[in-house]
Amino acid sequence: MTDLPADDPTRRFSNRVADYVKYRPTYPAAVLDTLAAKVGLRRGWTAADVGSGTGIFTRQLLDYGLRVYGVEPNEDMRAAAETLLAGYPDFTSIAARAEAIPLPDGSVEIVTAAQALHWFDFSLASREFRRLLKPGGVIALVWNTRDVRAPFVAALEALLREYGTDYYKTSHAALQEPDKDAGITGFFAPDAFNKEEFENPQFLTWEQFSGRVLSSSYVPLAGHPNHAPLMAAIDELFGAHQQGGTVALPYVTELYWARVGAGG
Repeated sequence: MTDLPADDPTRRFSNRVADYVKYRPTYPAAVLDTLAAKVGLRRGWTAADVGSGTGIFTRQLLDYGLRVYGVEPNEDMRAAAETLLAGYPDFTSIAARAEAIPLPDGSVEIVTAAQALHWFDFSLASREFRRLLKPGGVIALVWNTRDVRAPFVAALEALLREYGTDYYKTSHAALQEPDKDAGITGFFAPDAFNKEEFENPQFLTWEQFSGRVLSSSYVPLAGHPNHAPLMAAIDELFGAHQQGGTVALPYVTELYWARVGAGG
């Protein structure tokens, strides 16, 4: 996976920003605690959070005490992040793609990409991440992934594949086939990466669940012929699995990281 998707990913989420802000999950505190324990992440580091979107992970980095450049090419998502993070003096918003970031060489201790790597040109982004890092710097990749071992999630995945416009092509599952970590191995090469997983369960009302579904770029919006059938199907799915008005939507948060220059 070395090419950008055929339709420009920098514009895909413009009509979903409100749902993205309201309904996308955060990441477990254990992600940053693990990086602190394993690579020395600490207050005062400077990070480039690439593909920072509406600022979900960016805010967690800021709250951890980092200075953060939020690098995001989508104007609407970037504006949402600038509003969300307006009170953080250590936040700087940058309009740029992952493959060409207007920051000096060796300007950050860590480069992160949360829920974003699958949108990048791997070869160009890997080179750019490394250019930004100080010697011994760290690259960290994070995803919240629905746990398909749960029957509820398996049923939801089937609906998204049936009704979604380009689900497989644009979800990060695409980079994980046929070998789950093959694409990421290539991205980090020649450095060996480390990986940890954390449970990140979500308990959602119908509003939150339907909003979460609609925040995904491959889900058809109103006016598309697949929209009404999908919404009816997920309504039925919610009703069959809800308890007390909420459903449990289990996520596994995947963290990949490497210290650049450490080798294989």
